[in-house]
Amino acid sequence: MPRYGTYVDDDIIYIDTGSDPLAVGPVTDAIEVVGGPAWTIAYSDEVTHRHPDLDTSDAGLTVDVVDIIHAMTHSERFVETLTAQPATPTERGEISPRLGLFVGKLLENLESGVS
Repeated sequence: MPRYGTYVDDDIIYIDTGSDPLAVGPVTDAIEVVGGPAWTIAYSDEVTHRHPDLDTSDAGLTVDVVDIIHAMTHSERFVETLTAQPATPTERGEISPRLGLFVGKLLENLESGVS
């Protein structure tokens, strides 16, 4: 199964599909949604209790959000789902559904720590 990389060019997040890159949205908007350009990895007591074998050695490590975006790869199915989402905001002041879906995956990656 192919995996598709992510990159940022001129403030826009792209998925490298091998042909025409898929524009996801402004990296500045993604950074704003996640709370800033840096993320400190933390594990809640609930998570560590539920998963006692979880490696939490990266707790307290602060990572650059854009570096994590660059490191993300995506399945063909996720890229197809992103492509199907509108690339423009539905209401003034909001992010597009496409960027919202991408940021959801970004937050999932940030919350699961660095492997």
